[in-house]
Amino acid sequence: MTDHVATCRCGQLQARCTGDPVRVSVCHCLACQQRTGSAFAVQARWPDERFELTGTFSEWSRAGDSGGRATYRFCPDCGSTVAYVNDGMAGVTAVPVGAFADPDFPSPKFSVYEERKHRWTAIVGDDIEHMD
Repeated sequence: MTDHVATCRCGQLQARCTGDPVRVSVCHCLACQQRTGSAFAVQARWPDERFELTGTFSEWSRAGDSGGRATYRFCPDCGSTVAYVNDGMAGVTAVPVGAFADPDFPSPKFSVYEERKHRWTAIVGDDIEHMD
């Protein structure tokens, strides 16, 4: 199985993910826009048994639109989010795709919260499921 390694910008926090992700998605919700500082977020998820986080991290939690909690794990030195978990998706950990710094990373199959998508963005592909 292939390992995918994601790091924070300074390199002290590292996520090692084994095998293929179970889901790669784009999220246009306002919270993801604020977290990334971009118009959307792209994340990949792995089962917890195929995910390992090493290094020092801080955590911050917030309630999502659904009422469930999301807990973000980020580097206390450079501030990069390297992993997060959602109460609504128990047993899997999400990793921001940009943290892999891999242009060949698998493409997303889902685009969610599209009612909040910036008009000038387009998520394209024949096999992408689009959800409002």
